[in-house]
Amino acid sequence: MTNDYPNGSPTDEDLVDPLAELPDVDSEIEAIIAERDAFRDKFMRALADAENARKRADKERREAEQYGGSRLARDLLPVHEALTRALDAANDEQRAAAAALIEGVELTLRELNNVFAKHGIHVIIPQVGERFDPQQHEAMFEAPVPGTVAGNIIQVMANGFMLHDRLLRAAKVGVSSSPAS
Repeated sequence: MTNDYPNGSPTDEDLVDPLAELPDVDSEIEAIIAERDAFRDKFMRALADAENARKRADKERREAEQYGGSRLARDLLPVHEALTRALDAANDEQRAAAAALIEGVELTLRELNNVFAKHGIHVIIPQVGERFDPQQHEAMFEAPVPGTVAGNIIQVMANGFMLHDRLLRAAKVGVSSSPAS
């Protein structure tokens, strides 16, 4: 067996502390913990982003189901109005002479109303004397009418329509201004 020490036995200088060669364990543990915390934070943020995206997609899907047909509904409003005007314009004599025709128009309007109701469309029917509501009514004119209250409806030109809780078309009305003195 050969001795690698020059004096035959190791001196204090020849002895190496085995722990001195090891890296700083505490700083490595702290670095690993910091990295773990950073990854956990990124994971939690990614999870929250995914959940928000899912909720947003779900909300958009529900809105598309409810309001996706709004263009078609707007296109059908003149049909509803034409049928209503046709029935309103028929006097008793015309109703007697063309009873089957009138009944057909009434049935068609009733079916259209059923389809509207099925899809969440309802008619806004303002009444003379009601308060003007800019959320549902469109003022076509304003006139001072004696015996009326300013801001009340004095004439209805066209009914409005709602799709669930959204306005499809405002009712067209005339509104009273302060009566002239």
